[in-house]
Amino acid sequence: MDNFEYRGEKLHAEDLDLNQIAEQFGTPTYVYSRDTLERNYVAYSQALEGCEHLVCYAVKANSNIAVLNVLAQLGAGFDIVSVGELERVLVAGADPKRIVFSGVGKQTHEMQRALEVGVHCFNVESEAELERLQSVAAGMNCIAPVSLRINPDVDAKTHPYISTGLKENKFGIGIDQAPAAYAQAAAMTHIKVIGVDCHIGSQLTSIDPYLDAMDRLFGLIDTITAQGIAIEHLDLGGGLGVCYGDEEPPAIADFMARVRAHLGDRKLALVFEPGRSICADAGILLTRVEYIKNNQDKYFAIVDAAMNDLIRPALYSAWQDIIPVNLHSNSQAHNFDIVGPICETSDFLGKDRNLAIEANDLLAVCSSGAYGFAMASNYNSRNRAAEVMVDGDKSHLIGEREELSQQWAREHLLPKS
Repeated sequence: MDNFEYRGEKLHAEDLDLNQIAEQFGTPTYVYSRDTLERNYVAYSQALEGCEHLVCYAVKANSNIAVLNVLAQLGAGFDIVSVGELERVLVAGADPKRIVFSGVGKQTHEMQRALEVGVHCFNVESEAELERLQSVAAGMNCIAPVSLRINPDVDAKTHPYISTGLKENKFGIGIDQAPAAYAQAAAMTHIKVIGVDCHIGSQLTSIDPYLDAMDRLFGLIDTITAQGIAIEHLDLGGGLGVCYGDEEPPAIADFMARVRAHLGDRKLALVFEPGRSICADAGILLTRVEYIKNNQDKYFAIVDAAMNDLIRPALYSAWQDIIPVNLHSNSQAHNFDIVGPICETSDFLGKDRNLAIEANDLLAVCSSGAYGFAMASNYNSRNRAAEVMVDGDKSHLIGEREELSQQWAREHLLPKS
């Protein structure tokens, strides 16, 4: 979070005082650092120099088109899971040949659009999807490039909601079934096998599960190569963790170095699909304290952001650091639950936080650039927050605060009887 730092007693985003952001754009507002986004992406691309590679940013982490455009300008590829994400990255300036299409439930019209624009690869997750893609490509008289997403049954030891590499997870084709699935794909007239894909989970803080998965995939690649099926790339997905609190994830450069060393002399291009590790620490959620409440047993700071703005704490029991924008040397510290105005006990951003704060103070929920606004909703008919990108000493509104009328613009009253 080094682009969000105190200068004197005021928290800054790059060279801008966050008090100025709040005054200009209001709260709650997501604030992103362009420099952090760029540096995190470049850390991947530089660590992979000298080998054939493709770094595809996972759009689901933060899909704002300005964020996507910043990365597209750096030459990033994109990992998408819907036609909506496809259209977003195209609007943002992405090269279709640097897009991989993942996801377990691709619909026919989504396949058609992806084939039309010429994506780099489909990450196919089931034999049924493979058959549908063959039919769609045949109908369009074109060839669909594919990797099969393999479930290697590796325990990433992360939260069960973001674990994706075990047998009980919905993702991918079981590694024991994979040779037959590859043989099926290779025999299809409008399918071209180009890779092997794998994603074992999210918020991983150890490299060992990746290396374990690689060993299992190497065995599979040897098997299918012996079947006469050529593999051009190995896609290891994303999932590298970030530091929300006391986690100690490996540095991107160290992670890439270990993977490259483990690859050895195998002639495979490497594909990665990072999301959180590029954008999480590039953003904060800026919120204002409406009320301080003490019910004798507990202090509460009731803020203007809520679980509809940032659902991770309620959904995953996720912990994110919450810090004051202005340091008050004379305020008495208490253990606060930071809660929102939504009618749910689960509506909290953080619990038991030792803070010296008062009503009307500004707080920053750190590392909110990933799975923050992207998972926001209108629950309790609340408008979604504004989004601002800071670039040095300049700020740019990249997502307007929603208006109430926009919430029901798609809805219609019944005709009068």
